[in-house]
Order: sequence, then structure tokens, then C-alpha cells
Amino acid sequence: MHNRHDPRVLPMRDGVSPSCVALPSTGEGSLLDFLVERLPAVGREGWLQRMAAREVVDEFGVPATAERPFAPGIRLYYYRALEQETTIPFEEAVLYRDDHILVADKPHFLPVVPTGRYLQHTLLVRLKRRLNLPDLTPVHRIDRDTAGLVLFSVQRETRGAYQALFRDRRIAKTYEAVAPWRDDLAFPREHASRMEESPQFFRMQEVPGEPNTLTRIEVLQVAGGWARYRLSPVTGKRHQLRVHMAALGLPLRGDAFYPVVNDPPEGDFSQPLQLLARSLVFDDPVTGAARRFDSARELRPLGGGVDRSNRAPPCL
Repeated sequence: MHNRHDPRVLPMRDGVSPSCVALPSTGEGSLLDFLVERLPAVGREGWLQRMAAREVVDEFGVPATAERPFAPGIRLYYYRALEQETTIPFEEAVLYRDDHILVADKPHFLPVVPTGRYLQHTLLVRLKRRLNLPDLTPVHRIDRDTAGLVLFSVQRETRGAYQALFRDRRIAKTYEAVAPWRDDLAFPREHASRMEESPQFFRMQEVPGEPNTLTRIEVLQVAGGWARYRLSPVTGKRHQLRVHMAALGLPLRGDAFYPVVNDPPEGDFSQPLQLLARSLVFDDPVTGAARRFDSARELRPLGGGVDRSNRAPPCL
């Protein structure tokens, strides 16, 4: 039976799966007019070239033409492309793979999925291209600036079971972070607050109201004015850990967004955000196996100090 929401009408190309845009229920003109208005960055000439190359098709696999009239509700598929893209000179690692999941260990600066000015240099596209896995999909995401573990679904049939782990909070996530040390704060501690988008769309902020976020914070190591923290998010709001630490007067080392915006120039990789998605622990909903995955990456050293964790200090 034809599935209009997931027709495989264009194959994966160089690790890039086709993008989709749905036409609204009302409109006029041609498909070309709609695409130029909805996705103007491509330009009219760009869409004409893609149509001539038969790289724009509808959900039934029929190529879209410049003359074809507007069709309410239909979905169009096309390949996303960038004229220029910044190279990310750091490599990801695959820690585990079976028939259902893949666990990747992401470097700093590498986005998880295509967005904005990144396409080929994203974790998803790199892995799809390298492993020829067209159905690979991240089950969750971490920030481009954050390093560490990302869980992927390999096949569509079992994807929902792994997505439910995060939705139902049946997966334990821990992070490590480097931030200033404050001896006037007691640890371990919990930080709960209400977070919403700020007027700057790329940032989040704490606002009055019932908390919708919760993070548990422990100290692992102290050295002078810096400390290494273990962060365990109970909820999963965007930038939650960064916002919570900044709210405590403990902004993460290398954070270009919090407490103030100080974005480095394009291609400057000298100050990676000191935040690492360290571990994922869960019971596999498909196989029943107990799973634990740990990142092999390490944050920058503090320069010595007292280790307050229940494990050996990181090998740095």
C-alpha cells in the first residue's frame, strides 16, 4: 500500500536523503512558483535546473515540471544542496551497531543532522554515506557544540520502541562538564526551572512559572577555580544543561551562548564547549538486553586537583 508520508521516491545520494515540502490546501500558480516562494534560497533558476535534472518529484515519483499547476496537499521531494560548506576537521567513531541501533561518539563542532550551513559535514550524513544506511535516524540529538554519544535507529520497524525510551524517560543520560568552582554552593544538588525560548531564537532562558526542567549536578574534580561536574538531566529541553549551569553562576568553559553571546568566527575550533555526553544506560526495548555505552572522548584537563568521583580520574 502506498504511504504518502514516506514514499521512497528518490534514493539516498552521497549520504543525503531527499527533503520534503508539503503544499498547502489552497494556492495558485505552478509548482515552480510555489517552490520559489517557499524556498527562495534556491532561486528560480536553481529550481528550473533541478526540475530539468528530474531531481524534484512528487510523492508518487512523478517528476515535477515548471509548467505543472499547483496541486493542493501534495508532497514534493528534492535533494538539499549547499554551494559552500565549512569543513569540520574532526572524526566521529561508531561504538556499537546491530540490526536495530547504532551508537556514535561525536566530536565537538559536528552537527547531528543537516541544518543551516551544514550538510555533508553532519554526523547523520557522514554515517549514512560511510555505512550505506539510508534509514539511519537519530533517536535523540545533542548540540553541535557538545561532544559525545548519540543513539541512532537503523531500521524503521523498531524505531518507535527506541524513541519511547526518551519520551518515557526510561533511559539514563549523564554528561560531564567543566565550569567554574564555587565553594559557596553545596553539591550534589538539583536545579529545576521553567525554560522557554528567548527573543533570540537560538537561545533558551529561564522564566517564572512551574518548572519544566530538572538537572542533577555532582562534582567530580576541583582544581583551583575550575571543577569537573557530572550532569544528569531528568528532562531534555534544548540547551538545558548550559542554561542551568549559567543560572548557578557556573557557565560552561567555552560556551559561546551563555550567559552572553560570544560566537567565534567561522572555522575557529580553538575553544570547544566543555560539555560531553558521557553515558547512555537503558534496557533494550527490542532485545531485552541491558545496555550501557560510554564515550571514549575526554574534556580538557583542569590542571590537577582533587578527584571527588567514585571512579578513577579521566586519562587526559
